[in-house]
Amino acid sequence: MRQSEKEVSDFLDTLGLDWIFESPIFIFDERGRPRVWTPDFYVPRLNIFIEVCGSANFRYEYREKIYRKNRFQVVFLHYYKDKEKWKTYLVRKIKEIEEQRHDEVMKIVNSVISRSF
Repeated sequence: MRQSEKEVSDFLDTLGLDWIFESPIFIFDERGRPRVWTPDFYVPRLNIFIEVCGSANFRYEYREKIYRKNRFQVVFLHYYKDKEKWKTYLVRKIKEIEEQRHDEVMKIVNSVISRSF
């Protein structure tokens, strides 16, 4: 585990969130070929993954696109860009994901309620 990943794991511990390091996931790439990737962290309680981005030389945009295509919620922490603000960014992204999920559930619930009466 790199130092940046250690800092993220410590922060997740501080938040009271259990995590799994490099838990493999099954995805399909841009050509529909099956692949197994291992995002840095999986947070089961939130059902999100975290990728700790350590370098500008890696193709994170490609990974983001493939994760999105496979409907995985992944937060990309560009740790190397700003080592002071990643905690705030992570908390903000978790909040955004949870708000989006809440909105989606409420649409479903309201749709069912409006059809029932």
